[in-house]
Amino acid sequence: MTQPASAQVKLPIDRITEWVGGRLPGAGSPFSAQRIGQDVGVANVLFALRRGGHSFVLRRPPVVKNAPSASNVSREWRILSALEGTPVPHPVPLLFCDDPGVIGTQFLIMSFVDGFTPVGTLPPPYSAPEARRALAFAMADAIADLSAVDWQARGLHDFGRPAGFLDRQVARWMGQLEAYRTRDIPRLDVLAGWLESSTPGAQPPGLLHGDYSPFNVMASLARTDRLAAVVDWDSSTVGDPVLDIGHLLARWTEPGEEPALSRLDILDREGLPRRKELAARYIERSGRDLSALQYYEALALFKLGLILEGGVRRARTAGDSRQAAETAATVDRLIHVAGMFARGERA
Repeated sequence: MTQPASAQVKLPIDRITEWVGGRLPGAGSPFSAQRIGQDVGVANVLFALRRGGHSFVLRRPPVVKNAPSASNVSREWRILSALEGTPVPHPVPLLFCDDPGVIGTQFLIMSFVDGFTPVGTLPPPYSAPEARRALAFAMADAIADLSAVDWQARGLHDFGRPAGFLDRQVARWMGQLEAYRTRDIPRLDVLAGWLESSTPGAQPPGLLHGDYSPFNVMASLARTDRLAAVVDWDSSTVGDPVLDIGHLLARWTEPGEEPALSRLDILDREGLPRRKELAARYIERSGRDLSALQYYEALALFKLGLILEGGVRRARTAGDSRQAAETAATVDRLIHVAGMFARGERA
């Protein structure tokens, strides 16, 4: 199997050391770097940096991107900076480099978060059902709090185009798909047509993460009722924040259901709330209207599927037919489950 280009990224430690200088703790000691995040599907490239007993995280874009606008670390830097002082849990932004001459691309350095990605079999205290339940509600709380941030007061007035946000979604993602499309995706046109004809009315705009799931949060080992951080902010924008809860719930598997993706995120589902419970928690905390929730759930899976379809093209170009087939099956499943939400067969 072809090794992804992002897995082959090396970090020039000497250049990082020179560029950072004394702006981070531990000056005078050498940096060490270790690649992290590959096992949970992180698109951007992450390195744990350490020097003088202090830990940080460096984040840079992958070598290969689906679109020029993808994996935008300067965008991530802006929103992390804007979230300082809000109740939204996030890594602390420390340094941003827009000079590609240092490591070959832009990058940011942020605080090291004491937590873990809550996928697979969770460690204590989350081995207890009540702790997993608290974690699930904490995921809903974080995006409810995000939706309430005054984005204009925090300098994000030009961070997105909230007017007509939902009206643009189908065309935007279908347009990206055409840049790398190699096959017909079953029932995609039917789903796209339903989304265009079922677009709900505009809600008050707010910040949204844009790719919200257990894979993009970090659970705290100290507090089960609050996340340690929400991470991977490069898809964030100003638009309709209900899409975040739609994304979380569309991938939230209930007893007896096949998962939208090929694998479950949290393996032991005992204690986890149902989708309707998480939706009620989000409404209570955010005051947002979820009467068209099925639209947001279908749109979230439609968007995710079309983004992942870029992997089919990359695998075929690399001659990896097995990976191409596996990715195509994942995309087909996402479009299928999106259609189930659209038809009311999953709620």
